[in-house]
Amino acid sequence: MSTQNAPDMKTPVPRGPLPILPPPRPRRMVEISIDGKAVSVPEGSTLLQAARSIGIDTPTLCFLENLTPVNVCRICVVEVEGSRMLVPACSRQAEPGMVVKTDSERVRLSRRLVLELLASSVDVSTAPQFQEYMKRYGAQPERFGDAARPAGNRDAAQPGHHHAPENGNAATVAQPVKIDNDLYVRDYGKCILCYKCVEACGVDAQNTFAIAVAGRGFTARISTEYDAPLTDSACVYCGNCIGVCPTGALMFKSEYVMRRAGTWDESKQTRADTICPYCGVGCTLTLQVQDEKIVKVTSPLDQQITNGHLCIKGRFGWEWVNKK
Repeated sequence: MSTQNAPDMKTPVPRGPLPILPPPRPRRMVEISIDGKAVSVPEGSTLLQAARSIGIDTPTLCFLENLTPVNVCRICVVEVEGSRMLVPACSRQAEPGMVVKTDSERVRLSRRLVLELLASSVDVSTAPQFQEYMKRYGAQPERFGDAARPAGNRDAAQPGHHHAPENGNAATVAQPVKIDNDLYVRDYGKCILCYKCVEACGVDAQNTFAIAVAGRGFTARISTEYDAPLTDSACVYCGNCIGVCPTGALMFKSEYVMRRAGTWDESKQTRADTICPYCGVGCTLTLQVQDEKIVKVTSPLDQQITNGHLCIKGRFGWEWVNKK
């Protein structure tokens, strides 16, 4: 019997017709006004999406495209005609006939105060986007007291060590840097409690639930279950919390060491995309390279497979490349 026309058994052929996905149901368009401009967006779109569709750069801190909005930073607030309160643009959906102001004096004042209060209580020295927002809105955090102490003035903590708040708005800054593993460093003196790391560790990405916000008021902080050392927690070291942190409170150990040594220089760094070699999923890696060495790995937010999230091997398994 001739095998010339026999199917290749390495390539399974499905029985019957191939399934065809139905076309997406068209969404009704919603007409609103933003800063005096008429805007038409699909039903279900947020005010943030509507504003960005016409080129309005609305500031965000706790929002990220691959996470569920949690509405905690309130820097994206906008003014909606008829609403008593400013509303968060990242989660408020557009409704027919809405009249929205994204840059009124009331909005600018609110954003400026949020930036000032945050910058007066935490170290924002490794948050370039945050500093850019401060310049944009003329924030003067010194009005609320002395600037937060940078990491160089705080001692490194032993695994599981936790300092109680010392005084007032320096509560988060009182926590020393936590260095308890070889992959990443936790410096909660830079934490603005944006919840991004909690969301990435939870249902939005990893489903590990190793961390959550503990305490209230000035004692609120990101913590493992029962405040256990990270090495004894449910953490699987995927690093997705680092990938979403906007302030550097969570940082690659490699970046932290280079910053302390004064050798970290993003102006000398290049970025190149490649495919993770560890398995067949096909995650895209963005290699950050300085002096011909990989210093950091991230993944694009618009990467269709993982939406910017990675596993421990993809995010941290590159040290062997540097050992030539």
